[in-house]
Amino acid sequence: MKKVSPTISSYLEQTKDLLGDKLYLSKDISDIEAESNSSEVSSSLVEYSNQISDCEKCSLHSIRTNFVFGVGNPSADIVFVGEAPGKQEDLLGEPFVGRAGKLLDKIIAAINLTRDDIYICNVLKCRPPDNRNPNTSEVEQCEPYLKTQLKIIEPKLIVALGRVAAKTLLKVDLPLGEMRKQSYSYEGIDAIVTYHPAALLRNPAFKRPCWEDFQKIRDNYLNKG
Repeated sequence: MKKVSPTISSYLEQTKDLLGDKLYLSKDISDIEAESNSSEVSSSLVEYSNQISDCEKCSLHSIRTNFVFGVGNPSADIVFVGEAPGKQEDLLGEPFVGRAGKLLDKIIAAINLTRDDIYICNVLKCRPPDNRNPNTSEVEQCEPYLKTQLKIIEPKLIVALGRVAAKTLLKVDLPLGEMRKQSYSYEGIDAIVTYHPAALLRNPAFKRPCWEDFQKIRDNYLNKG
């Protein structure tokens, strides 16, 4: 068995006194703190999801397959918010997993992001029948869940996907084309509006203005520290 040299032994003892039993190699202390904070946030989101996943505040609980909480980076700078889960989301318990979700993945990849970099959720956590728009009472019951998610994540930007999500969150009843041109604030967080990816599948002409919106996201909110 090799003996540890006095110099190394002294260093390890000093490190233990300063940092505890864990030995950190080739990492800046700020990186360690960031990882620790991310872990704490992730745990908080999981705990919160567990707390509310059996919600029965509105009638949608009786027809849901899964409660769709949200997925992604718990410390994301950007949170994408849709209106409500669809059929595939209800079946799998994850937002934006159908054709529209795959298109969203391609769009965020075009600005060098993945789902690991962002967070995705909906205003409603349960699917409305026949994918109808959320009604007022459903929003009133479910929106507080979204607000708590945002408090935990603390993003720099909220991107409302589609007119219904934008109108629901921002309480602004304008055509989506007009909402796109303005900046908003939701719960003290910058917010912008762009097309829902499902709209791009129905009308490819929306792809160009949507890409303009994502370029603004890239230029104004990425790599800004």
